Amino acid sequence: MRTLAEHRSAVLAVVAPLPPAPVPVAAALGLVLAEPVLATVDLPGADNSAMDGYAVRAAELAGAGPDSPVVLPVAGDVAAGDTTRHVLEPGQVLRIMTGAPMPEGADAVVPVELSDGGSERVALRVAPEAGRSVRRRGEDVRAGDVVLEAGTRLGPGHLALAAAGNVAEVLVHPRPRVLVVSTGDELVEPGSVLEHGQVVDSNRLMLAALVEAAGAVVAASVHVRDDAEAVRALLADLPGAPDLVVTSGGVSMGVYDTVKEVLLDDGGVEFVKVAMRPGMPQGSGVVGPSRTPVVTLPGNPVSSFVSFHVFVLPALRRMAGLDPDADGAFDAVAAASWGTAPGKVELTRVVEDGGRVRPSGGQGSHVLGALAGATALAVVPAATDRVEEGDTVRCLPLLGKDRDHGL
Repeated sequence: MRTLAEHRSAVLAVVAPLPPAPVPVAAALGLVLAEPVLATVDLPGADNSAMDGYAVRAAELAGAGPDSPVVLPVAGDVAAGDTTRHVLEPGQVLRIMTGAPMPEGADAVVPVELSDGGSERVALRVAPEAGRSVRRRGEDVRAGDVVLEAGTRLGPGHLALAAAGNVAEVLVHPRPRVLVVSTGDELVEPGSVLEHGQVVDSNRLMLAALVEAAGAVVAASVHVRDDAEAVRALLADLPGAPDLVVTSGGVSMGVYDTVKEVLLDDGGVEFVKVAMRPGMPQGSGVVGPSRTPVVTLPGNPVSSFVSFHVFVLPALRRMAGLDPDADGAFDAVAAASWGTAPGKVELTRVVEDGGRVRPSGGQGSHVLGALAGATALAVVPAATDRVEEGDTVRCLPLLGKDRDHGL
């Protein structure tokens, strides 16, 4: 039997960061840079005013003070959005707004608070040093500077910096495209009138939702019957041009586990038992003519849900150019006691409240009721016989919850 860590490594071994592609800056939110971003312009692009006030020649205000203001004529205004090249003549001032380009000849700004606020003539009550309240061209960024390093996951602030640096496109790892496949003759669409033995296909909906919650793209979502030829036809022409295939069901030891049968014949997928609860039957490898990576998950809904977080999410992070180990795991204190599976990693669905966690309900692999309220998975080591109240437990955040740690 394989350990959870061993199978996680096996899954990660079949995926790699997706080939980078250029995208417009406006479409790059959440994506990971594949190369550094260099500014193409200085920031600021010109000397500009840091205050609302008056652009002056500092030498002309020598000796000015609260009791001895210097009075000068106001030759005009320079607004923040003004693109005209203004020239400040000797013996004059220009009223200027925050962010407006400094006029030629001006070397300081007197804030409006240190004047009488005049619009035609103004009394200035300070003798500024040259450079006062002036933002110098390039003091933030110089053209050619690296402003964002490769490996950066782009947030709103990063995009603002790239755009301000006049960068139109960035080279990024694209979002992984995932084909979600559910298998089984018994599965029907939600809202169907159920006949004897039929089951609503909740796994396919759940896994597609997890893919989207992770920040990846659902390339296609399909159901295939327990028919070997139908499975082979699907693998021969994977819909949606996916980067990863995720299946649920048909991977256990049963006689009619068709997915396992076909993939074993194909030879590109390894099926194993993993020492974990829930989710013992697992598989990974490559499928189809394009040798697309595949992760096969158990059919029990909770097993599939847990396995997605433990195996598929790290794979998606690697494909997106992220560190698969940066999973947001955190320590919490057990607010109750619960039993574990001897010799297996126990993945308990828990609710976190103020740094304490408790099981969210029934923990059977078929029990869906505890999923909706759960916020994390408590990862209990195989060597731990039982979690006691007050114990410290390591937890993985669940997608779509407060500590969500997707792509």
